[in-house]
Amino acid sequence: MKFEKLVKGGLAALMTMSMVACSNGGSAAPAETAATTDGGTETTAAAAGEGAFKLGISGPLTGGASVYGQAVKNAAEIAVEEINAKGGVQFDFKAEDDEHDAEKAVNAYNALKDWGMQLSLCTVTSAPGAAVAPLYQADSTFAITPSGSSLAVIYADSANQTNAYGNVFQMCFTDPNQGVASADYLSAHTNLGTKVAVIYKNDDNYSTGIYEKFTSEAEVKGLEVVYTGTFAGEDNDFNVQLTQAQAAGADVLFLPIYYQPASTILKQANDMGYKPTVFGVDGMDGILSMEGFDTSLAEGVYLLTPFSADATDDLTKNFVAKYQEKYGEVPNQFAADAYDCVYAIAQALEAAGATADMSNADLCTALVGQFTSMTFNGLTGTDVTWNANGEVSKAPKAVIIENGVYVGVED
Repeated sequence: MKFEKLVKGGLAALMTMSMVACSNGGSAAPAETAATTDGGTETTAAAAGEGAFKLGISGPLTGGASVYGQAVKNAAEIAVEEINAKGGVQFDFKAEDDEHDAEKAVNAYNALKDWGMQLSLCTVTSAPGAAVAPLYQADSTFAITPSGSSLAVIYADSANQTNAYGNVFQMCFTDPNQGVASADYLSAHTNLGTKVAVIYKNDDNYSTGIYEKFTSEAEVKGLEVVYTGTFAGEDNDFNVQLTQAQAAGADVLFLPIYYQPASTILKQANDMGYKPTVFGVDGMDGILSMEGFDTSLAEGVYLLTPFSADATDDLTKNFVAKYQEKYGEVPNQFAADAYDCVYAIAQALEAAGATADMSNADLCTALVGQFTSMTFNGLTGTDVTWNANGEVSKAPKAVIIENGVYVGVED
């Protein structure tokens, strides 16, 4: 891939603005030159010497959410290998396991900081991202998360969407945007059903954020929500919610949740003979590779995602082929977002003329300036842009699961 050359004339003003978020960084550390594994740490280091930027991330490499973490780590490694092979911008990459736990994410952040991290993919999931985002701001280190979609990852006051950290960006859609897009899609595709039941997780920022925006947009669009059910913690019995949804006549079941509880809901709905159209969001991605799950239960499930592995453009075909060859499975949208994150950082570094001997604060200032002015074309969108709060602007795609694979839906 050839990085886009950007005009830098307006960069000075943008860098002045971004100094607010990037004022206290430390010095860059020299890069490692070999792959290492220390305890629970997974490291991929390019043999790029002192000219390599140290790029870190934490995510659930083990545990119930490891489908997400492993996908992000795998795709980031592919991007790093490709970029390093081209010459120019070089990366050392290191991933720490946070097990989708906020406290462990703080420990992982400190380990990456001790390693000398200069730039970051932040965290894979939202709760850990919200926990470490203030640390990235305090240390003036630029971060862009591939998949931490909660507003709490980019705003200190997420409820009011104020006090943006300013140096933490998102490649994924925010939770509210997913809720709006889902309501818009269902209201425009009444062939899927006209009466909607929602089951969401009421102790999870990701799920509640999507639910709240979905219901408000559904009201605006005239979409009829006939039942709302909730659950919390590790609940795994959804028969009450499903029975009530069926009794309410819901022919669409909207699940703004992760794939683990969704897999149980699909099984229990099937067992009781309830067969609505199931519509999910990006957290549903990963259900097809979930160990022990009967993928036939997901047949016909719709979800919104920025990436469809069956797309026919050369970039997607090459990425999917390489990922399958290396890891033996089809990449999900978390992988695609991670791949795009690394390439977007590389594009910004190249455009800014950044070097690995710059301080974290100077790198942060340069990248904030680039991300708020550049346009990026990648796997998960074309003409992708970011605002000063770190939110991404790109179009979602609808996919359906058919014959055990994701298939893009043409309108």
